Amino acid sequence: MSQYSFLTIWLIDAPRQAIWDRLADVESWPGWWPAVERAEELEAGDAQRVGSRYRVRWRAPIGYALEFDFTVDESDNPRRMAGRATGELEGTGVWQLFEEGRTTAVTYDWEVRATRRWMNALGPLPRPLFRWSHDRVMAGGGEALKRLVA
Repeated sequence: MSQYSFLTIWLIDAPRQAIWDRLADVESWPGWWPAVERAEELEAGDAQRVGSRYRVRWRAPIGYALEFDFTVDESDNPRRMAGRATGELEGTGVWQLFEEGRTTAVTYDWEVRATRRWMNALGPLPRPLFRWSHDRVMAGGGEALKRLVA
């Protein structure tokens, strides 16, 4: 299976808590994140969302869709949320939010492997295209989140 490591960084002129509230509300993502087609909560988890499980369907800018579940394993509101994905992508992701003055730096560290046969069939050849696609999906989310919390 093809393994991918992605690091996304967003700088947003808004309080950390406002950004956290939007990121932690996964079911709202289709309303503001252009690449998210559907997001549903499968299990509620505790008050900090630890143990909550979501199914999210993403549409890539090059036309394919991916659907996977992710479970929140750690939550430190409004600083850090970590979890694991299963399904068409499998691995781990960590959101971290750092506030300095009026600016919040948001990082997302995503370590995943593709499980769909067609994504692995050509070996390393599609890697640059998948990386570009991921970067566009995340850039769209970052820009939409900036507008939402501005």
